[in-house]
Amino acid sequence: MGMNTWFPLSHVCNEAKLVQAKVRHVGNVCHMQSSDITLLALHGLRLKGFTETDTVSDLYGIDSDATDAALKGALEAEHVVRRDGRRSGWSLSKDGRTENERLLATQLDEAGHRDAVQSAYEQFLGLNSKMLATCTRWQVKDAEGQVLNDHTDPAYDESVMADLRELDDRVQPIANELASLFDRFSIYVPRFDHAMEQLKAGELEWFTRPVMESYHTVWFELHEDLLATLGIDRASEQAH
Repeated sequence: MGMNTWFPLSHVCNEAKLVQAKVRHVGNVCHMQSSDITLLALHGLRLKGFTETDTVSDLYGIDSDATDAALKGALEAEHVVRRDGRRSGWSLSKDGRTENERLLATQLDEAGHRDAVQSAYEQFLGLNSKMLATCTRWQVKDAEGQVLNDHTDPAYDESVMADLRELDDRVQPIANELASLFDRFSIYVPRFDHAMEQLKAGELEWFTRPVMESYHTVWFELHEDLLATLGIDRASEQAH
Protein backbone atom coordinates (compact mmCIF):
# COMPACT_ATOMS: atom_id res chain seq x y z
CA MET A 1 0.00 0.00 0.00
CA GLY A 2 1.54 3.34 -1.07
CA MET A 3 2.42 6.11 1.32
CA ASN A 4 -0.46 8.31 0.06
CA THR A 5 -3.15 5.64 0.29
CA TRP A 6 -6.33 6.83 2.01
CA PHE A 7 -7.70 4.67 4.80
CA PRO A 8 -11.50 4.23 5.08
CA LEU A 9 -11.79 5.62 8.61
CA SER A 10 -15.35 6.98 8.57
CA HIS A 11 -16.37 4.41 11.17
CA VAL A 12 -13.95 5.73 13.77
CA CYS A 13 -15.10 9.37 13.96
CA ASN A 14 -16.33 8.96 17.52
CA GLU A 15 -14.71 10.35 20.63
CA ALA A 16 -11.41 8.62 21.47
CA LYS A 17 -11.17 6.58 24.66
CA LEU A 18 -8.29 7.88 26.73
CA VAL A 19 -8.41 7.47 30.51
CA GLN A 20 -12.08 8.37 30.26
CA ALA A 21 -11.09 11.96 29.51
CA LYS A 22 -12.55 14.07 26.72
CA VAL A 23 -9.73 14.06 24.20
CA ARG A 24 -10.42 15.43 20.76
CA HIS A 25 -9.12 13.53 17.75
CA VAL A 26 -5.80 14.47 16.20
CA GLY A 27 -6.83 16.07 12.95
CA ASN A 28 -9.64 14.70 10.85
CA VAL A 29 -9.01 10.96 11.01
CA CYS A 30 -11.71 10.39 8.38
CA HIS A 31 -9.32 11.94 5.85
CA MET A 32 -5.98 10.91 7.28
CA GLN A 33 -3.29 9.63 4.95
CA SER A 34 -1.26 6.54 5.74
CA SER A 35 1.87 8.71 5.95
CA ASP A 36 0.22 10.72 8.73
CA ILE A 37 -0.74 7.54 10.57
CA THR A 38 2.82 6.23 10.24
CA LEU A 39 4.17 9.42 11.82
CA LEU A 40 1.71 9.15 14.71
CA ALA A 41 2.32 5.43 15.16
CA LEU A 42 6.10 5.93 15.41
CA HIS A 43 5.65 8.99 17.59
CA GLY A 44 3.27 7.16 19.92
CA LEU A 45 5.97 4.57 20.49
CA ARG A 46 8.50 7.35 21.12
CA LEU A 47 6.24 8.65 23.89
CA LYS A 48 5.09 5.34 25.34
CA GLY A 49 8.27 3.28 24.96
CA PHE A 50 7.06 -0.31 24.81
CA THR A 51 3.35 -0.77 24.25
CA GLU A 52 0.59 -2.41 22.24
CA THR A 53 -1.21 -1.12 19.16
CA ASP A 54 -4.38 -0.06 20.97
CA THR A 55 -2.44 2.21 23.33
CA VAL A 56 -1.06 4.13 20.36
CA SER A 57 -4.36 4.26 18.50
CA ASP A 58 -6.22 5.38 21.64
CA LEU A 59 -3.61 8.05 22.35
CA TYR A 60 -4.36 9.83 19.08
CA GLY A 61 -7.92 8.64 18.44
CA ILE A 62 -6.99 6.82 15.23
CA ASP A 63 -8.24 3.50 13.91
CA SER A 64 -6.61 0.46 15.53
CA ASP A 65 -6.45 -1.50 12.26
CA ALA A 66 -4.81 1.41 10.45
CA THR A 67 -2.35 1.83 13.30
CA ASP A 68 -1.54 -1.88 13.23
CA ALA A 69 -0.97 -1.70 9.46
CA ALA A 70 1.35 1.27 9.91
CA LEU A 71 3.33 -0.55 12.60
CA LYS A 72 3.63 -3.69 10.47
CA GLY A 73 4.92 -1.55 7.62
CA ALA A 74 7.40 0.04 10.01
CA LEU A 75 8.46 -3.45 11.10
CA GLU A 76 9.32 -4.31 7.49
CA ALA A 77 11.32 -1.09 7.28
CA GLU A 78 13.09 -2.07 10.54
CA HIS A 79 11.84 1.07 12.26
CA VAL A 80 10.10 -0.87 15.03
CA VAL A 81 10.64 -4.09 16.94
CA ARG A 82 7.87 -6.52 17.85
CA ARG A 83 8.03 -8.74 20.91
CA ASP A 84 5.49 -11.42 21.74
CA GLY A 85 5.35 -13.42 24.93
CA ARG A 86 4.44 -12.77 28.55
CA ARG A 87 4.64 -9.07 27.73
CA SER A 88 3.87 -8.29 24.12
CA GLY A 89 4.20 -5.03 22.29
CA TRP A 90 6.03 -2.68 19.94
CA SER A 91 9.02 -0.43 20.48
CA LEU A 92 11.08 1.88 18.29
CA SER A 93 14.37 0.66 16.89
CA LYS A 94 17.34 3.02 16.73
CA ASP A 95 16.57 3.62 13.04
CA GLY A 96 12.91 4.13 13.94
CA ARG A 97 13.80 6.84 16.43
CA THR A 98 15.83 8.57 13.72
CA GLU A 99 12.97 8.20 11.21
CA ASN A 100 10.45 9.58 13.69
CA GLU A 101 12.61 12.66 14.25
CA ARG A 102 13.07 13.07 10.48
CA LEU A 103 9.31 12.99 9.88
CA LEU A 104 8.70 15.45 12.72
CA ALA A 105 11.38 17.83 11.44
CA THR A 106 9.92 17.71 7.94
CA GLN A 107 6.43 18.41 9.28
CA LEU A 108 7.76 21.23 11.47
CA ASP A 109 9.68 22.99 8.71
CA GLU A 110 6.97 22.54 6.06
CA ALA A 111 4.48 24.16 8.43
CA GLY A 112 6.90 26.98 9.26
CA HIS A 113 6.40 26.58 13.00
CA ARG A 114 9.94 25.89 14.21
CA ASP A 115 10.38 29.23 15.97
CA ALA A 116 6.98 28.93 17.67
CA VAL A 117 7.68 25.41 18.93
CA GLN A 118 11.15 26.44 20.07
CA SER A 119 9.58 29.28 22.05
CA ALA A 120 7.04 26.90 23.62
CA TYR A 121 9.84 24.49 24.51
CA GLU A 122 11.85 27.22 26.23
CA GLN A 123 8.78 28.27 28.23
CA PHE A 124 8.17 24.64 29.21
CA LEU A 125 11.80 24.16 30.18
CA GLY A 126 11.49 27.15 32.49
CA LEU A 127 8.86 25.19 34.45
CA ASN A 128 10.49 21.77 34.35
CA SER A 129 12.88 22.10 37.28
CA LYS A 130 10.05 23.27 39.54
CA MET A 131 7.92 20.35 38.37
CA LEU A 132 10.70 17.90 39.23
CA ALA A 133 11.13 19.49 42.65
CA THR A 134 7.39 19.39 43.25
CA CYS A 135 7.25 15.69 42.39
CA THR A 136 10.14 15.03 44.76
CA ARG A 137 8.33 16.88 47.56
CA TRP A 138 5.23 14.79 46.90
CA GLN A 139 7.20 11.59 47.31
CA VAL A 140 9.74 12.58 49.99
CA LYS A 141 9.10 14.97 52.90
CA ASP A 142 12.73 15.22 53.97
CA ALA A 143 15.07 14.82 51.02
CA GLU A 144 18.20 14.73 53.17
CA GLY A 145 16.78 12.22 55.62
CA GLN A 146 14.93 10.34 52.87
CA VAL A 147 11.69 10.45 54.83
CA LEU A 148 8.94 9.22 52.52
CA ASN A 149 5.70 11.14 52.32
CA ASP A 150 3.08 8.77 53.70
CA HIS A 151 0.32 11.32 52.96
CA THR A 152 -0.84 11.48 56.57
CA ASP A 153 -0.17 15.25 56.78
CA PRO A 154 -2.97 17.03 54.85
CA ALA A 155 -1.37 20.45 55.28
CA TYR A 156 1.90 19.25 53.74
CA ASP A 157 0.13 17.57 50.83
CA GLU A 158 -1.95 20.68 50.20
CA SER A 159 1.19 22.82 50.04
CA VAL A 160 2.58 20.53 47.33
CA MET A 161 -0.76 20.46 45.50
CA ALA A 162 -0.78 24.28 45.53
CA ASP A 163 2.54 24.22 43.68
CA LEU A 164 1.14 21.71 41.18
CA ARG A 165 -1.92 23.87 40.55
CA GLU A 166 0.36 26.84 39.87
CA LEU A 167 2.40 24.74 37.42
CA ASP A 168 -0.78 23.52 35.78
CA ASP A 169 -1.97 27.11 35.30
CA ARG A 170 1.31 27.91 33.58
CA VAL A 171 1.76 24.80 31.42
CA GLN A 172 -1.78 24.72 30.03
CA PRO A 173 -1.37 27.86 27.86
CA ILE A 174 1.86 26.38 26.46
CA ALA A 175 0.10 23.11 25.60
CA ASN A 176 -2.81 25.00 24.05
CA GLU A 177 -0.45 27.08 21.93
CA LEU A 178 1.25 23.91 20.70
CA ALA A 179 -2.14 22.36 19.89
CA SER A 180 -2.95 25.40 17.76
CA LEU A 181 0.19 24.65 15.73
CA PHE A 182 -0.13 20.85 15.42
CA ASP A 183 -3.23 18.83 16.26
CA ARG A 184 -1.17 16.01 17.76
CA PHE A 185 -0.37 18.28 20.72
CA SER A 186 -4.09 18.42 21.55
CA ILE A 187 -3.73 15.23 23.63
CA TYR A 188 -2.12 17.02 26.58
CA VAL A 189 -4.57 19.50 28.10
CA PRO A 190 -7.41 16.94 28.51
CA ARG A 191 -5.00 14.50 30.14
CA PHE A 192 -3.63 17.15 32.50
CA ASP A 193 -7.22 18.06 33.37
CA HIS A 194 -8.14 14.43 33.99
CA ALA A 195 -5.18 13.85 36.31
CA MET A 196 -6.03 17.01 38.26
CA GLU A 197 -9.65 15.90 38.58
CA GLN A 198 -8.55 12.55 39.98
CA LEU A 199 -6.21 14.23 42.47
CA LYS A 200 -9.00 16.56 43.56
CA ALA A 201 -11.14 13.46 44.17
CA GLY A 202 -8.45 12.09 46.50
CA GLU A 203 -6.84 9.60 44.09
CA LEU A 204 -3.27 10.42 45.12
CA GLU A 205 -1.58 8.02 42.69
CA TRP A 206 -2.53 10.40 39.86
CA PHE A 207 0.31 12.74 40.84
CA THR A 208 3.48 10.76 40.11
CA ARG A 209 2.75 7.06 39.67
CA PRO A 210 4.44 5.65 36.53
CA VAL A 211 2.83 3.30 33.99
CA MET A 212 -0.47 5.18 34.23
CA GLU A 213 -1.81 8.52 33.01
CA SER A 214 -0.60 10.41 36.10
CA TYR A 215 0.17 14.12 35.90
CA HIS A 216 3.89 13.38 35.87
CA THR A 217 3.46 10.83 33.05
CA VAL A 218 1.67 13.40 30.88
CA TRP A 219 4.28 16.05 31.74
CA PHE A 220 7.10 13.66 30.83
CA GLU A 221 5.45 12.82 27.50
CA LEU A 222 4.94 16.49 26.60
CA HIS A 223 8.62 17.06 27.37
CA GLU A 224 9.60 14.09 25.22
CA ASP A 225 7.30 15.33 22.45
CA LEU A 226 9.04 18.69 22.38
CA LEU A 227 12.49 17.12 22.43
CA ALA A 228 11.61 14.79 19.54
CA THR A 229 9.96 17.57 17.52
CA LEU A 230 12.99 19.82 17.82
CA GLY A 231 15.56 17.01 17.55
CA ILE A 232 17.04 17.73 20.98
CA ASP A 233 18.76 14.95 22.91
CA ARG A 234 17.58 14.74 26.53
CA ALA A 235 21.10 14.07 27.80
CA SER A 236 22.44 17.14 25.96
CA GLU A 237 19.62 19.23 27.41
CA GLN A 238 20.48 18.14 30.94
CA ALA A 239 24.14 18.98 30.39
CA HIS A 240 23.31 22.67 29.93
